[in-house]
Amino acid sequence: MERHSLPVAAALTATASLLFTACGSGDGKSGDDHKIVGGSQGAETPKESPSATRAPAGDARDGVDVSLPKDMNLLFDWDRPEDKDAAAAMQDAANFVRAIYRGVDKRTTKDASLVAYSTGDGTSYAKTQINTRLDGGWTAYGTRRHYQATTRSAPNGNSVEVAFCVDSSKFYSKEIKTGKVLKGAPNITDFDYFKIMMVKLPAVDGPWQASEVFVEAKAAKCQPAGHGN
Repeated sequence: MERHSLPVAAALTATASLLFTACGSGDGKSGDDHKIVGGSQGAETPKESPSATRAPAGDARDGVDVSLPKDMNLLFDWDRPEDKDAAAAMQDAANFVRAIYRGVDKRTTKDASLVAYSTGDGTSYAKTQINTRLDGGWTAYGTRRHYQATTRSAPNGNSVEVAFCVDSSKFYSKEIKTGKVLKGAPNITDFDYFKIMMVKLPAVDGPWQASEVFVEAKAAKCQPAGHGN
């Protein structure tokens, strides 16, 4: 699918202090507009988390509303890990993604869900994605699938990297004024590999928050077998 171009969004990593930019191309579909691509992702891929229970469709904590309209379907097709902290971080990484699209739906970057589930560069990243759609006069429509999730926890227990694939081949931009759904031909740009660094303050009973977002665009490893470019 084609995607709308994005403005530059800077994110400095705490470990490598590398600069990343948001990217996109085309004029049609923008199912997965938000991309920060860079080399800090490293060669190592997190190991698959052992599964315990299937993740529910929506599971916000602390009374935070992350509900979305029925025509904006975010599918999290993954299993929760057995580790309590990893499971909570994965749950709140999903809520972070929901918060972005709730902001798109509500036409605001100040929704309580974004405050709850993001911090620092994670908040800046989310606001860039929301503002791109606001400026373009678009909302989102269809199904965005998230799958093949893994987690990797830091020794101090205060941060967890949540990584997953995204298929936005059935997720489109929709013009607010006309209601027109913008579609294009399926291609490799529909598949991306995300890494979200989730953090939590020690001894604080609150949600995990997205502090950094890295994306490998056009991720071949996320494509189904036999999918063409």
